[in-house]
This record gives sequence, structure tokens and C-alpha cells, in this order.
Amino acid sequence: MRIFSLKTCDTCKKAIKALREAGKDPEVIDVRADGIGDDDLDTIVDRFDTAAINKSSTTWRNMDETEKTMPIKSLLRMYPTLMKRPVIQNGDTWTIGWKEDAQAAHL
Repeated sequence: MRIFSLKTCDTCKKAIKALREAGKDPEVIDVRADGIGDDDLDTIVDRFDTAAINKSSTTWRNMDETEKTMPIKSLLRMYPTLMKRPVIQNGDTWTIGWKEDAQAAHL
């Protein structure tokens, strides 16, 4: 199990805590410090498309309209913190965010 997160993200902290309390030991990948590998980025964009972008983030709001029209992969390579978090991968199961569907899939 891997969790793509940001160490300053409260939602990511809640997810990691809940997973550990449930006896899981996720590999935590900080998207800012560790980056996102090309294969993982491809999978995230293929599975979640535009939902992979956190459009409520300060980064998104501060971007100009030209940047916002760039391909998703390019945006996430340039601004990894723009990714909606957490993204959790457990075998073939991938989820984004930490709502009831993700919790049900991983806890």
C-alpha cells in the first residue's frame, strides 16, 4: 500500500493515521519532497483524469488561464502539490481523496 501525500496536508495526515490505526503500514510518498514517478503519474492521470487536479488549491487559483489549459501530466510535473490528495494505491485499487469511498476501500 502506498499513499501519495503532502506532509502539510491535514486530510493526508488523517488518512495516514486511520490507515495505521487499522493495522496498515503504508509507504508514504511526499509529492513535494519525493516527487511522483512517471509510471505513477501516468496511472494517476489515466485513472482520475481532471479529478487529479485540486482546483480549490491556492496553486490552481494563482495560475493564469494559459497554464490551466496545459495537459494534466505537464501540470502535475510542474506543480506536484496541485494533485488532489491523498492518492492511495493498494494493489490494483487506486483511490483519490479521503471520503467514504476511499475509506471503505482501504480500511
